[in-house]
Amino acid sequence: MLRFEGVSFRYPEDTQGMMEDLSFEVADGELVAIIGASGCGKSTIFRLINGLEKPDQGKILVDQKSIETIKNYSAFMPQKDLLFPWRSIEKNVCLPMELAKVPARDQEKKATQVLEQVGLADYAQKFPKDLSGGMKQRVAFARTLLSGADMLLLDEPFSALDYLTRVEMQEWLLRQWEHYHKTILFITHDVEEAIFLAKYIYIIQDSRPFTEMERIQVPLDYPRKREDLKRAEIVELKESLIGKLRRSVSL
Repeated sequence: MLRFEGVSFRYPEDTQGMMEDLSFEVADGELVAIIGASGCGKSTIFRLINGLEKPDQGKILVDQKSIETIKNYSAFMPQKDLLFPWRSIEKNVCLPMELAKVPARDQEKKATQVLEQVGLADYAQKFPKDLSGGMKQRVAFARTLLSGADMLLLDEPFSALDYLTRVEMQEWLLRQWEHYHKTILFITHDVEEAIFLAKYIYIIQDSRPFTEMERIQVPLDYPRKREDLKRAEIVELKESLIGKLRRSVSL
């Protein structure tokens, strides 16, 4: 689904590169987490995938095609919901379809379907101020889905939520992934969240410029339960990942 081939990148204002000769891949339908210390380059990877930045060298491929030759291959969900307060929930969800000039009748039909799926059908005519933080994130996810992209990029989507809401949203996200069969990459600072959600975890440990990301397979099958996090091998994995992150901070 996604492949980086020898990608190097440096921001113009920096003297040091962010990444150098980076290669990795994500298979179709996988749920993958990227973790690393603040400022290590996680969000830059998303910016490169989205085409907001261009690599200095190397190639980024989606379905074996250069992203420079294709459109609407990915959709981005940032940390904040970024809902427009003056638009109803239905109209917020319809935004990507409006931009794609989808007929109004089709917009309404698809918005109704996705709001039912995320459990917010009764809030279609409400406004963002009427929703809780978790509900707003569900609306933001629904809007991301309606971009029509097969690959979703989620940048710390639950970091601003309280602990219990974040736990509920993690379980909810797994159900959405199992229903829609999208390829999902998400950035998180929460090691436990990465373990609970992802099939594979990519971890950035090297100092800049980093040249590789270690890929770790989570030894859990789907569907997952919160109790799985108490298993001895999962506790050991969590401690190992935390140790790796601590070492990367000290570099």
